[in-house]
Amino acid sequence: MDTVQTQGLTIPRLGFGTFRMPGNECQPVVESALELGYRHIDTAEMYQNEGAVGAAIAASGIARSALHITTKVWHEHLAPDAIRRSLGVSLEKLGVDFVDLYMIHWPSTNMDLPAVIETIQQLQEEGLTRAIGVCNFNMQLLKIVVEDIGTSIACHQVEYHPFLEQDAMLAYLRARDIPLVAYAPLAQGRAATDPVLSRIGVKHGATAAQVAIAWLLDQPGVVAIPKAQRRESQLANLDALRIRLDDSDRATIAALPKNQRFVNPPFAPQWDA
Repeated sequence: MDTVQTQGLTIPRLGFGTFRMPGNECQPVVESALELGYRHIDTAEMYQNEGAVGAAIAASGIARSALHITTKVWHEHLAPDAIRRSLGVSLEKLGVDFVDLYMIHWPSTNMDLPAVIETIQQLQEEGLTRAIGVCNFNMQLLKIVVEDIGTSIACHQVEYHPFLEQDAMLAYLRARDIPLVAYAPLAQGRAATDPVLSRIGVKHGATAAQVAIAWLLDQPGVVAIPKAQRRESQLANLDALRIRLDDSDRATIAALPKNQRFVNPPFAPQWDA
């Protein structure tokens, strides 16, 4: 498994997402993923499955040092005291003393961003998280974090797949050696039935979904965290690591429409800011 190095972390470039996998149904799914070889598990307090993820980790018997665990604080809890409480609850549910990466899940219009950053930096200094990061920040907010506040973030997690362009964000992050973590890498299932990706897949003896994952991992500094509830899909995603796209494939995927955003809740920031 390829990895990226960032802020003292070694993160497997193909992780395992757990969004919309609530409660007890999550535990056997994560147990299966761990058994197959996934070592990067992405969760969040909002997913309501940290307890199940923690139970799966405990049942796996895998050493804590061999795992990368990410969790996130919800945008409604971005006051300093609430952030501290949220991480405490997350650690208890996960059954660990620390997470590898603690992230702001979404920005909030009424947050005091310097105070939020100061708080999560304190949590890092206390050893409760090895590194910190942000999710779903637009360029304006990201520049405040990185340039104005001067924060050393380990990653920025955003929606990214073959139908959504992130060139400006990638250029900014790469210039600062900050990886981009791609969530919804299969465009919430749409990549699996795309005829263009399917044709490329036939060429490589692969599925359209595998081509979408291979396209992301073909790009330097990009990590992908697809969700897969069925064991067959978990295996298929791992098998995408074998695919080597050529320049013709890249050009074909580059020509796809790149303006399709599928995660855009009412509290999302203005993306073009």
